[in-house]
Amino acid sequence: MSNTEEQAGPSAAGSLAHRVPDLGALELLLAVARVGSLGGAAREVGITQPAASSRIRSMERQLGVALVDRSPRGSRLTDAGALVTDWARRIVEAAEAFDAGAQALRDRRDSRLRVAASMTIAEYLLPGWLLALRAQRPDTAVSLHAGNSTVVAERLLSDEADLGFVEGLTVPTGLDSVVIAHDRLIVVTAPGHPWGRRGRPVAAEELASTPLILREKGSGTRQVLDAALGGLARPLIELSSTTAVKAAAVSGAGPAVLSELAVGEELAMRRLVRVPVAGVALARDLRAVWPTGHRPTGPARDLLSLTRD
Repeated sequence: MSNTEEQAGPSAAGSLAHRVPDLGALELLLAVARVGSLGGAAREVGITQPAASSRIRSMERQLGVALVDRSPRGSRLTDAGALVTDWARRIVEAAEAFDAGAQALRDRRDSRLRVAASMTIAEYLLPGWLLALRAQRPDTAVSLHAGNSTVVAERLLSDEADLGFVEGLTVPTGLDSVVIAHDRLIVVTAPGHPWGRRGRPVAAEELASTPLILREKGSGTRQVLDAALGGLARPLIELSSTTAVKAAAVSGAGPAVLSELAVGEELAMRRLVRVPVAGVALARDLRAVWPTGHRPTGPARDLLSLTRD
């Protein structure tokens, strides 16, 4: 390449990012203009003097003009350097405004967290997680909507929730997920029920033919039971909350199928008894879910990390 071609500078072709110096280089040039010394400018921006010299030379090659005259007495801007510095100041000020706006968006995002969770997780796991999140983010307002797994998916996909938790066998369409815990469904009944006193397990066929107190269709608990029994579960009563199912079982209305997480106190106090079951797989994964391709950020990311500690 001839000297004439080299001084002509870069071609106008290509992207703007390749033709305009980066913010770090522009901030360094502004520092040189302020302190009149390349070494002082390097200290101000937190780099070594050789790195500062290299960055200035690289910027001069990129723009095709000399920007700084270096001498034993210090460094001063060339006429072209002074003009470029004026432009650089406007670019840096615009970048600062951009950064302030982005921070305002983050602050607005971080000021609230909308959680949707299926009933067992909402009642028995989320309270502890939310208390831990409160300690980390005391200024974040959290709202919790409890519903079945279908409702959780709907709220996430309609942008009415930032993070969800479900208990079913499958991940609803349109959502990504991660397993956060494992759970098991168990059959329980009041101590006075015949199943509470029998000495042998209940077989799958008998469980399928017996009317049960059940959660509604669409709940994760019902999905697991229906899958385990080939869709043959018979409802005695269908109720929309774990608490209601427990209350009906305690009253002696009939056997119920509930999460192990939900009945620890009732079993310990003998208000309910566990009924052994044979030939039925009732284990399930508990999952955090979010819209596909939109991994949680901010408070939602922090809550997700707390569920996996």
